[in-house]
Amino acid sequence: MRPVTGRVLERESLHACLDSPVMGSITFLNEVMGRFPDAVSFAPGAPHTAFFDEIDIPRHLDRYRRYLEEERGLTSAQVDRLLYQYGPSRGLINELVAQALKADQGIDVPEESIVVTVGCQEAILLVLRALFTSPRNVLAVVNPCFVGLSGAANLLGIDTVAVDDTEEGLDFAQLDEVCRRARESGSRIRAMYVAPDFSNPSGSCLSLEARHRLLAVAEREDLLLLEDNAYAFTTTDAAALPPLKALPGGERVVHLGTFAKTCMPGARVGYVVADQPVRQVSGGTGMLADELATVKSMVTVNTSPISQAVIGGILLEHQGSVAKAARAKGELYQRNLRILLDALDRHLGAGTGAPAGVSWNRPGGGFFVRLHLTVPADEPLLQRSAQEFGVLWTPMSPFYIGSGGDHQLRLACSYLDPEQIEEGVRRLARFLRAVCP
Repeated sequence: MRPVTGRVLERESLHACLDSPVMGSITFLNEVMGRFPDAVSFAPGAPHTAFFDEIDIPRHLDRYRRYLEEERGLTSAQVDRLLYQYGPSRGLINELVAQALKADQGIDVPEESIVVTVGCQEAILLVLRALFTSPRNVLAVVNPCFVGLSGAANLLGIDTVAVDDTEEGLDFAQLDEVCRRARESGSRIRAMYVAPDFSNPSGSCLSLEARHRLLAVAEREDLLLLEDNAYAFTTTDAAALPPLKALPGGERVVHLGTFAKTCMPGARVGYVVADQPVRQVSGGTGMLADELATVKSMVTVNTSPISQAVIGGILLEHQGSVAKAARAKGELYQRNLRILLDALDRHLGAGTGAPAGVSWNRPGGGFFVRLHLTVPADEPLLQRSAQEFGVLWTPMSPFYIGSGGDHQLRLACSYLDPEQIEEGVRRLARFLRAVCP
């Protein structure tokens, strides 16, 4: 440790959000992985590296350049300026994103309603900053919740209230109660965050009936739905459900997306669809996307034009379709999920002598499986799991608003190969037999 010299800042003088366990959860997992490089890690929900070989950045850039010159009529010098200079805060590839959303998901919106962001995380921050203007505005979240969302809300000082994701699905009775209590206290539920397709961390999926019901609640309670669509591509075509944004009532949905899982994680390109009308003080009408672009200009100025061009080139090479670009990836993640669930059945299922009380859900897609234990799945237990048994996982408690998840852990299968999944579950079974009564 370096010797302390000069002015020393007191920890208490820094923002209180830094004390939240959520803020340090990702850093903690990265550090644990670094300390135990030989452990099989079910911790990171990262894309598989098998598809990195097909990424050819010069080729993707060249394809996007040809699009700009041949279809948009730009000169070579104009293309250079567009790609090498600062770019518009709203984005460069908005037209391609709009076309892909319409072709793949039935979301028909103008390109002006899209803001291209630095990953989905920036999209979340922009939307929360623009919508939440008063302490009386409360954000409802499906519990457990993606830490990127809850952490962003904490960073911005936004109060959150949980609506439980149960074994039977979203607790609509609790949602009604949350809205009622907010009204009675003089507050309001301004928006609700939901990931309807194989959410992180629970892997749950909203049925079509539940999607229509949630949109009806949004209409009745005058709230917006913030739809995170990161994992929908991992389902089979037969089981695919329309996103909330494409259903009747979708005008109340702000749609959040990312190309990290479907195209290239290192590009850090996401987007937000915000076509909600905004009445200006002058009397005119714009869109929420206009306001988000203004906020973005003070956060990251613009999303890297080079990164956008790479994503644009990938889309163009697949006839403007994210679904086509991601089909092989979705099939790999489906395979990995089947292998993980099968290994859990063989090593921890009925008749295996596994500890009583160990159970897990069976998602139909996504990256994650959630296990329930009879002992607290905390950081000391994770340390023991890594050190003595060579297997890493993610404690679930940081994903919960308030208390909850103390006896749960998350397994991510996206990053691993089949033999690693099998070996990891074998180690996990030995670990659970040692620690669970």
